[in-house]
Amino acid sequence: MTEEQPRPSLSESSPSVQTHLGIIQGVIERMASNSTSSKAWCITIVSAVLVIVADKGKPDFAFIALIPILLFLALDAYYLAMEKGFRNSYNQFVRKLHQSELTPEDLYSIKPVGEPSLLQIEALKSFSVWGFYLVLGLLVGIARWLVLA
Repeated sequence: MTEEQPRPSLSESSPSVQTHLGIIQGVIERMASNSTSSKAWCITIVSAVLVIVADKGKPDFAFIALIPILLFLALDAYYLAMEKGFRNSYNQFVRKLHQSELTPEDLYSIKPVGEPSLLQIEALKSFSVWGFYLVLGLLVGIARWLVLA
């Protein structure tokens, strides 16, 4: 007969718990940073397209700038959805820790919690997404109108 090994105690001060929480926090920070970077790249590319359109005197081509806006909108929503999923994972882990339901297997699972498509829809509803990209799209329309004037 084999004796069952006692499970190690997992507490807030446990190095493995602290490491797990640190890893999830790092992932959350990267997702937030990627969201910010996608906004910066979007502005850069849209500005470059508008400068070329204005330089060539072809205002009808200004709407080409809407393509990167839509692509970066989708990418930004993805990053924000993943950030939310990892925050849910972090909160679930902490809840299990405080309720003494944490198992060693929980330490090796780092994945977003939540339905990805619902998280993306939630992200699209966020002012940080639609507010930014809607205003940028309006600026493209204004720039087209100014080039015509």
